[in-house]
Order: sequence, then structure tokens, then C-alpha cells
Amino acid sequence: MPSRNIDSGRQQQQLVSHLRRLPVRERVCLLRAMPLNLALKIELSSLYVHIVGTWRLLLGALAFLSSVRLWRTQLKLLAGRFGTPVLSYFLFLRMLVLLNLLLFLVNGLFLVLPRALDPLAAGDNSSLLHTHSVLHLLTGGGYVAHSVMFYGYYGNTLSGWSCGPAEHEPEANVSAPLNIAGQPVCGPQVVAPVSYNTSLSYLFTVTSGLFITSIILVYSISQYFGRRFCVFPSHGKLAGNVFCSWDFKVTKEMSVQRQSENISTQLKEQLSEGMCCERGPGFVRERRRLLRARLSAWAACLASVFLSGLAVYHLADHMHDQGVMASVEADLLGESRLLALPTVVSTITLFLPGLFHLVSRVERYDSPLVATYVSIVRNLLLKVGLLGVLCYHWLWRIPSEPERYGLQCWETFVGQELYRLVLVDFFCTLVNAFVGESLWRLFSNRVLKRRRRPTFDVSRHALELVYGQTLTWLGVFFAPLLPVVQLIKLLLLFYVKKTGLTLTCEAPRRPWRASQMTAVFTALLLCPSLLGAAACLTYTVWTVKPSSACGPFRRSPTPLEGQKLLLWQTVDTGADPKLGLFLSAS
Repeated sequence: MPSRNIDSGRQQQQLVSHLRRLPVRERVCLLRAMPLNLALKIELSSLYVHIVGTWRLLLGALAFLSSVRLWRTQLKLLAGRFGTPVLSYFLFLRMLVLLNLLLFLVNGLFLVLPRALDPLAAGDNSSLLHTHSVLHLLTGGGYVAHSVMFYGYYGNTLSGWSCGPAEHEPEANVSAPLNIAGQPVCGPQVVAPVSYNTSLSYLFTVTSGLFITSIILVYSISQYFGRRFCVFPSHGKLAGNVFCSWDFKVTKEMSVQRQSENISTQLKEQLSEGMCCERGPGFVRERRRLLRARLSAWAACLASVFLSGLAVYHLADHMHDQGVMASVEADLLGESRLLALPTVVSTITLFLPGLFHLVSRVERYDSPLVATYVSIVRNLLLKVGLLGVLCYHWLWRIPSEPERYGLQCWETFVGQELYRLVLVDFFCTLVNAFVGESLWRLFSNRVLKRRRRPTFDVSRHALELVYGQTLTWLGVFFAPLLPVVQLIKLLLLFYVKKTGLTLTCEAPRRPWRASQMTAVFTALLLCPSLLGAAACLTYTVWTVKPSSACGPFRRSPTPLEGQKLLLWQTVDTGADPKLGLFLSAS
């Protein structure tokens, strides 16, 4: 009997795949001519419509995301006034907005929405609904900790798992004992999956979202490099821009001014590439002095990175040993202490790049592009070092001894830590944009007697975006709705940066062309940002023991092992014998 069902199901799939390749008229004629009953024809038609509709929806969503051009007019104005380096930063920010929107849609449709609609989840946290506090929104505690935002809210006892014979209509039985995979033990009876499997959906949704993101990033990098490096030499393109770049269809005064600024900036950038520095009589002596200055600058930067990582390590160790997280529900003072670590980390990532920028003044690089790459490397070392220290605490120390720190659900705590880091980083960026840059401008005008405004540090601000996105990818397993927070943050950040740029900054004194900067930022977003987050997620799923009191992987040795046991149980019931070959091979 099971073999007949398998054969009929395989035949239906082959028939549907054959119908997909036919035009609409031939498909209708073929269905009418088949010697099948009306019910089977209706079933085949509905199955075909469902498959084709889903496929068209996915293709339409990808086409929409690729065609979206947010802030097109604003980006043209910024490019004409400040040049291609600033334009590359805002293009990079726009790409991050679309990536977080895609990740939010994937998590929302396949993970958050089924859990939010589960009737059993409605009464779990009714006692916490009256404990509203603004501080809870900042720390992720209280009612926020027991919402769809964090890992602990997603259980593995949905009403879709029931015990009963296969020929009877299944009924919900949530009181049955659970096996090691987290599903009811029904003895000789059949476990009937009649609704959503939260644990399997949780694992596949998170991994699928990151996998799709990696494909998009690789495709974007190939497009950027293919478009930017397969061009004519600079002098040939310069003549083309001089004689053929004006669009005579433009008639409005604002459009004419915008186009003239854009062309003027492009010509300055291309001319700056052909300018060479003349070597004076003291060239060798000057080179030796610059070499000593650059070595000293690198030593100072590396020492500051090491000391910052050491300070964050001891601060996190002190807070975790003091059991600060165990007093989250005690009082507001104990909960506000949780903001100490994110505040220190965000302050370091905000002010230490400013120190790197001041140190780079004594190095006196001939090319602004080389100075930008040096700044990127230094900021990248700082961010990677701090995140490495924090990941050691989150994924090694806390999961190994959660009882020592007073945690019943360590995954939710890690999600709260990342949630707090994202929010505090955004608030520090706002304070720096509205207060810090204004104070620096006053200090430069009144004390240093400089009439010029500061320039926009592209590498520093771009690495801030990479850092924030890395936090989001690290926390998507522990806080599935963290991409929503990052999406709102990026939308607000665009207008904050645009306003601060136009009010407090000016175009660089030495124009330079940054045609491949967006590709460089995207490559940094792929490696080490996304690949590092994927490595941490793989380590968590493969080796770390989940909490036994919360989450979809409770009572499992590891999240991956629990799903393999569940699939083996499906093979034992004879639901899909093909899974046996796959699991035995893996």
C-alpha cells in the first residue's frame, strides 16, 4: 500500500513537470484528453497553479528587489557635490537596506508568522503583558524577551503534532511525553504531523536566508568588478567625458546645475589620477622619515586594537561573573546595567577610528585611495577583534555553564546582547552625527583656525555599516526579527548621514575616483562579515548544546542532531524512504 502511494505521487510529480513545459492551450487540451476522473484533473490543475504561482512570486520578488532604486534623486545630488567616494557609501547603504528587507520577508513568512498564529502561544506569556517599560525596549527584557523577537519564544510543541492511528482524524495531544528530538512519543501509534514543524522550519529558514544573501553578494561583486575594470583607459574616457557627456535634452535649471556639478566632479577625479608627485632633491631622506612615521602609526594602531580587545574581554568577564543577567527581572537598576557592555563597545568602535584618522595625517600618503585602504584595514582589525572576543563569550563560555550565570535560556540572552549592541550603536552614531561633528567643527574653526569643513571619511562610515550588518547576521539565529531593527536603523541612518554630510562636510580637497569602492565594501561584507557569521552559526548548530527549557531545539544534543533524529523517525514510519539514503550518506 505505501509503495502504491509513492508510485502515484511520483507519477503526479512527473506529470506536473511535463505540464509546466507546455503552453496554456496545449496543457488544457492534454488534460481534457487524459483518461482521468474529474477529481484527479482538478487536483492536477490546482497543483500546477500552486507551483507556477509560487515560482512566479519568487521571480517577481527578485525582479522587484533588483529594480528598486531608492533615493535616486538624492544620490545624484550627493554624487555631483561630493564625488564618487561618497556615492559609493550611500549605494552600499541602499544595498544593505534591500538585503535586510529580503531577510525580514523570509523570516517573517516562514518563521515568525506561523508562530504568531499558533493558538497555543497566545496564553504562554499573558502574565507579562502588564510589565511594559521603555527600558525593556532598549535592553530586550521583560515582555520583549518573551515575544517573537527572540529565540526562547519559538517552542517545539505546536498543536500540529498528535498521537493517534493514521486512519483516524488526528487530535492535538500536547501532554504526551517528548522524545530526544522534542516530539511526542506515541508508542505503537503514529505521530501525525498535521501542521508546521517549528524546529525544522527554524533551522532551514535561517540557513536559507543567509545562503540567498551570499548568492546575492557574490553576484553583486561580479557585476561591480566586471563593470568597473573592463573599461577604456582613463585618458580615453576623459576625452569622451569632455566632448560627449552633456545631455542636451536637459532644460530645467535645477537639472542643468545638477548635471554640470556631476560632470565637473567626474573630470576633476579623472584628472587627479594622471597627476604625479614630483621628486625633489631630498626624496630619499623624506621617504625614510615617512617610513618611520608609518611604522610608528601602525604600532600605535595595533596597540590600541589589542588594548581595546583586552578591555572588552575583562569587562564581559566581570559582568558575566557578577551575574548581572540573572538580575534582569529584579529591578530597573539591574536591568540598566546590561547596557554597560554595549555602551563601552560602541564607544570604542566610534572614537577609536577617529584616532586612526588623526594618526593617518602624519603618514602623508600620496594617493587618497591608498589612505582609504589603510583606514579600512585598521578599522576592520578593530571590529573583527571586538566581535571575536564577544563571540568567545557568547558561544563558548555561556553555553558551557549557563547555570553558573543564572540563565535558563542562554540563546535568548545572546540575542538580547546583540539586540542591545545594534540599538546602542545606532544611538552612538546619532550622538556623533548631531553633537560630535558639530563640536569638532567649532573646535576646528575657533581653536585650530581652519576655515575649511572636514571631509567625509568614507572608510570609517562604511566599516560602521559592515559592523552593524555583521551583528545582524550573528543574531538572526538568536533573534529572528533583528533584521527589522537593522532595516529601520539603516532607513533613519540614510537621512541622518545625508543631513550631516550637507551641513558639516565638504568635498575632498584632492578629488579622486572611487569606481571600485562599492565592490570593495561588498567584498568586505561577504568576507569576513557574512562568512564569519555563517561560521559562528555552523558552530552553534553543529556542536553547541541548546537550552533544555526553551526554544525549538530543547531536549536535543545539538540542533542539527535533533533534526536528524526527527527525520530518522519519519523514515521509520515509512513516510519517505528516500530520506534514509540521504541520512545514511550524511
